[in-house]
Amino acid sequence: MARYLTMAAAQLGPISRGDSKASVVQRLIALIRQAHERAVEFVVFPEMALTTFFPRWYIDDRDAVDAYFDSTMPSPETLPLFEEAARRRVGFYLGYCERAEEGNRIRRFNSSVLVDRDGKLLGKYRKVHVPGASENDPTLPLQHLEKLYFEDGNLGFPVFKTASATIGMAICNDRRWPETYRTMALKGAEVVVLGYNSPAQMPDWPDQNALRAFHHLVCMQSAAYQNGLWIVASAKAGREDGFDLLGHSCIIAPSGEVVALSSTLADELVPYRCDIDLAPYYKSFHDFERNRRPDQYEGLLAARGNQRSRADAEACRRYWDGGEPA
Repeated sequence: MARYLTMAAAQLGPISRGDSKASVVQRLIALIRQAHERAVEFVVFPEMALTTFFPRWYIDDRDAVDAYFDSTMPSPETLPLFEEAARRRVGFYLGYCERAEEGNRIRRFNSSVLVDRDGKLLGKYRKVHVPGASENDPTLPLQHLEKLYFEDGNLGFPVFKTASATIGMAICNDRRWPETYRTMALKGAEVVVLGYNSPAQMPDWPDQNALRAFHHLVCMQSAAYQNGLWIVASAKAGREDGFDLLGHSCIIAPSGEVVALSSTLADELVPYRCDIDLAPYYKSFHDFERNRRPDQYEGLLAARGNQRSRADAEACRRYWDGGEPA
């Protein structure tokens, strides 16, 4: 008997710097209610779904930046979302900024949680491939300072079994790395869900602007086909605080086909009834157990770039400790 799971990318339009988390949660709840009305069982919200994408600026007020972070999930502001989703029997993925106490210090991650249809928290993921810079460059009209505000994720790429499918999580830049999907596919993932806040323009890479939507889709289409995965990707979209976000929320089948795509740059539900059994079908086509050659892949594990990664981590620590960034 075929397994079906109706999923939706729950795209968000702009969130301004002055919008409260409580007001954003009401928008998320509205999308949960729409999902319930359309028989959607699982929705995917964007990366950093509760706030504006503040890494586009260098902000020297640490307390103001820290207000974007949450120490618990559900937090007091997001609890109504969890309660409404449980009442409606709609599971969800939610991206947020996480403030955690680990190793006798405060650490900050770009994170997401996976929540089952009964409101139970199934798992957490922390963004592994944190992009951008850790150095402030005031000459750029739009910056990307994720490395200044967030540490690299330290939970790997876990997968979680639900009643309907085995699901893995990723966040934004993770989608551009083939290792993201292969790692989860080898752990049995049938679905990868992810949120993103991709700018439509890149001031430091202007020759790439015309290819932004193409590159966004092609990396996921190839990954879906190569790994036998459903991929549900949800955007923050539209003109946010004077800067354009890409949009193009989508659902991609294990065949590599885009089967659902957003049509606006506003809050929008993008649903599709997914045949989960297409995932093992395409996995059997590639036959990882028989055809993979890990003995020939040793170069993939070579440690390179660690010195620069350590410098970024040190810049992040200096920022949060009150010192000037590198």
